[in-house]
Amino acid sequence: MRVDCILLVQSKAVQAAFVTRSAPHGVPPRMGHSQSHEMPLLRSPMEGYTVSARKYRPATFDTVVGQAHITDTLRNAILSNHLGHSFLFCGPRGVGKTTCARILAKTINCTARTAEGEACGKCESCTSFGSQQSLSIFELDAASNNSVDDIRRLVDQVRFPPQAGKYKTYIIDEVHMLSAAAFNAFLKTLEEPPSYAIFILATTEKHKILPTIISRCQVFDFRRILVKDMVGHLKKICANEGVDAEDDALFVISEKANGALRDALSIFDRIVSFTGSKVGYADVIENLSILDYDYYFKAVEAFLKTDMQSILLLFDEILEKGFDAHDFLIGLAGHFRNLLVSKDPRTISLMDVTETSQKRYADQSKEASQSFILSGMNILNRFDVDYKMAKNQRLHVELALMKLCHVNEAIQLAVDNEGLKKKVS
Repeated sequence: MRVDCILLVQSKAVQAAFVTRSAPHGVPPRMGHSQSHEMPLLRSPMEGYTVSARKYRPATFDTVVGQAHITDTLRNAILSNHLGHSFLFCGPRGVGKTTCARILAKTINCTARTAEGEACGKCESCTSFGSQQSLSIFELDAASNNSVDDIRRLVDQVRFPPQAGKYKTYIIDEVHMLSAAAFNAFLKTLEEPPSYAIFILATTEKHKILPTIISRCQVFDFRRILVKDMVGHLKKICANEGVDAEDDALFVISEKANGALRDALSIFDRIVSFTGSKVGYADVIENLSILDYDYYFKAVEAFLKTDMQSILLLFDEILEKGFDAHDFLIGLAGHFRNLLVSKDPRTISLMDVTETSQKRYADQSKEASQSFILSGMNILNRFDVDYKMAKNQRLHVELALMKLCHVNEAIQLAVDNEGLKKKVS
């Protein structure tokens, strides 16, 4: 009996040490620690506000955005009782790696799972998880706990079975930050853990992880969230928050996020703070310092009319508004690409724009020949490559714009010469 008591005390001590070190900065310790000895926190006027990335963080596999290939696999593994003991979640930032890890940890210990393999959210295990007091789920930030001693403490704790629930789950975020010695200390435990232990490693830089670690894990590659998926998610949030947002505005926010849903939600919060309950396209491009699509449409109109003066004045207006000349060059190349895919109804879906913008691209693509578009893309690509080497970068871009103004003339001259050669022959 005395030995059992000593082991129990040791287990509690190890848990306390691990949780205290692994708690993120500014977040109170989890796992049911009493905080009665701490001084009460002062109430802040912002205390009632929660950012969208936290308020709308998915709580079930069904609510995860854009990662169906991951969530379906995990759910089927739970339903068929084919759950591995170690997982490696890889992918860019803000795509749901830590969120899926938490959902998996909550679901496998749920005592009343649904027929679809989702956590009920009402049992004791789910409620303790929701209040951050679960005794079976541990999170470690490897960015700040990357030494071999931190991993040894974790390994020591793994020896004790869970106090509640069937599994003890260890979520190690930013695992690529662990030192080589820490990885080596973790190898044996990761390869042959107890039956009740499950490890979920998350990283944005898979190439920095030792191959011996990767070979011991089931690897799940998360992908960037598609623009249309982010727009759909933002529309749901707008409906819940009573925000009236234009489709074009949400598309711009989603494009700016570059595949990271967390970034899209952060941008959305910033725009709502700027505009209030109505989010318009003009407000978004002003706040994010994005060049309006209208400038690209006007530029192509000037090219088709061989109006060199108009395009130079338009470029000067863009520079006076504080936009970078190189960004304009890149954006114009993207506009030409959209005109090309708009020429065929089968490829028009390759553009991540609203239906209204799709129609506008399709209308302008009818005015421009395919030869003109391809020649324009070739010119812009060449000038983009040489931009950083140019001494006078403004003149460099202006030269590209002047060449684009004469593309149609060059094409017509080539056609006339070819016709003349055939006539002579």
